[in-house]
Formats: sequence, structure tokens, C-alpha cells
Amino acid sequence: MAALPPLPARTNAPARKPWVEAIHAYVAGKASDGGKPPRAKLSANENPLGCSPAALAARNAAGDPARYPDPDCTALRTALGAAHAIDPARIVCGTGSGELLGLIVQGYAGPDDEVVFSRFSFSLYEIIARRCGAHPVEVPDCDYGADVTAILAAVTPRTRVVLLANPNNPTGTYLPAEEVARLHAGIPVDVVFVIDQAYAEYLAPGIDDGGLALAAVHDNVLVTRTFSKIHGLAGERVGWATGAPALISTLNRIRGAFNVSSGAQAAALGALGDSGFVEHARAHNTAVRERFTADLTALGNHGLRVIPSAANFVLVVFEGALSGQAAYEGLTARGLITRWLPQQGLGHAVRITIGTQAEMDAVAEALRELAEAAR
Repeated sequence: MAALPPLPARTNAPARKPWVEAIHAYVAGKASDGGKPPRAKLSANENPLGCSPAALAARNAAGDPARYPDPDCTALRTALGAAHAIDPARIVCGTGSGELLGLIVQGYAGPDDEVVFSRFSFSLYEIIARRCGAHPVEVPDCDYGADVTAILAAVTPRTRVVLLANPNNPTGTYLPAEEVARLHAGIPVDVVFVIDQAYAEYLAPGIDDGGLALAAVHDNVLVTRTFSKIHGLAGERVGWATGAPALISTLNRIRGAFNVSSGAQAAALGALGDSGFVEHARAHNTAVRERFTADLTALGNHGLRVIPSAANFVLVVFEGALSGQAAYEGLTARGLITRWLPQQGLGHAVRITIGTQAEMDAVAEALRELAEAAR
């Protein structure tokens, strides 16, 4: 029998895998300024209206916490299937959509493989690629949005997964259905195409990127959604995904056991049944976002530019005397907590969640004062 290769020399401490060493931990939006209660927390894209009363009541009436939850989220998957005309067997639930995004990459990519996504995409994408030893491939954007032609040009024989956030976080940009279809048509059939629709419910009625339809008929498309955004259940951590049976089987093989708590399953079921709350939250977001965008656009001569958004936040780019960092720090000093993302190449911009009308009026007035002071 051939001799085994020599073992590496022992060190004084356990050594992380090199691909884990390359990961920078996910950084969440700040909740306050040095522990002070904020006037407005607009850093995490949470729903300012909270959650549906039906969701809260269902959560409070959930089963015995001493018992394990349904490991398959049967009732929730059944309700999701009915709501979206999807076979429940083609649905899997997770601890937020973030768990499912990470698992699909883990299931199909590994060392020396490539995971492709657009620049200025969700910061989790680089982490989940590196987590399994794959190489993150960041593709140049088109004015802060995904460039389909550039993404397709970046696909190589090593590509295993293509990730698309639509609408995109943190820029709010949106690819229409024809562009999503063009992207899918150009991706090899052995590459998984993931459409992250965390903010899809904020789109105007009748607007649809076609992701669910693609996932229903193609073997390489997975769509992920979450209850954290428009449903207002960020604290409960519930997400879901749908796609071909083989993709769902992969996720079920490696997801956490009992990964969605009984309370979270109950809350999601309650939220799903309250379509009126979703419609109200969407209408509120659209009206407040449009007014806020108009208020900031009026400051264009101060060098502020708002990237058109289809989500529950806007990205404000600072191209004049007021810098992104100074804007962020000035807002924070006023108790208005937003999101500054220099680690994503967006040091010249601030992402601002759409809150209440009063909160957005306060942000607009503060930015006007800061911009005028910087001239």
C-alpha cells in the first residue's frame, strides 16, 4: 500500500480553512448611535408599520415551546403553495431567505468554482461564496444596477451559481422580466440561477420579473423570498424558496433540522393570510418613497442624486460638496440612523430605509441643512 503523505506540522492553535480566513463577517445596520434611542432607525429595511395584527396573534398563540416545531413547515408550505399556485413539494422554508441562499451555493459550488453576481449586490453574496471555498466574481454594474450582458460575459466553465437580487439591495434597482429571461437564457443549464426576491412584494401590482414562472419550468432556477420585509417579521427569521424538485431536494438535505421555530411558522401563516396589511404597507411605501425622492431630487443642485428604487429604501449618491460619510455622520448626530456602505464601494452614498412620513421629512430637512452647510 502506498505511503500516506506527511501531515503538516502542528501549530499552537486550530487553523481556519483559507477560504474562511478570507471572509469578512456580515455587518448589520446600526440600531442606534452609541446606545442612544434613535429618532428613526432607517438602516435595516424594516417595515415601519410593524407586522400584521393577525401575524402577532398567531405567533402569541403558537404551540408549546417545549416541543420541537414541524421540521417540514407543512402548513406554511401548503399556504404558500395555495397563495402562489405552486406545488408545496417544490417549496422549502428556512431561517430567513439568507439561510437558503447560503445553502444553494453550498450545494452546488465548492473550492475553485465561481459564484457570479453584480457589483453593489447584497453583501451576503460574497460571504456565502467564500464560505464553501468558491470564488466570488463581482461583475461591473450599469449605473448601480445589474448589467445582463456583463453578467453573461463573466460566466465561465467554472461558474456554478449566478445570483441576482431583484429588486436589488442596496441600490433598489430592478430588472424587468424580459431582461431576467435574457439572463436566464444565456446561462448554461448546469449553472444554478438564483433570483433573490426579498423585496418583490413592494413592486406595483401587475409588475413581475417572471422569476416564479421560470422556476416552475426550468431545472436550474431557484427563487427565494422572505417574510422579513413587507410582512414585518424580520425578528422571526422566516424565508422560503421554490424551484425544481432536485434543487429543493438539495436544500432539504443540508438545511438545519427544525430550522424554523413554531412561533415563526405561526406568525408567517398569520401574515400570509392578511393580504390587506401587505397592500397597505405597499401603498404606504410607494407614497412615502415618491415624496421623499421628490424632496431629495429638489436638492439636485447640491449634488444629491437618488437612484430610482423599486424597494422599501433608496440609495442617495453624493456627488457635490457634501460627502456620503459626512451625510451619514450628520444624520446619525441627529438621531437618524441610516446605512453607509464603504465596504461595498459605496462610501459616496447612503442607503435610507423608507420609514414614516414624519421620519422621511426629518431626513430630507436634515440633508438639506447638511448640503447647504457644506457649500
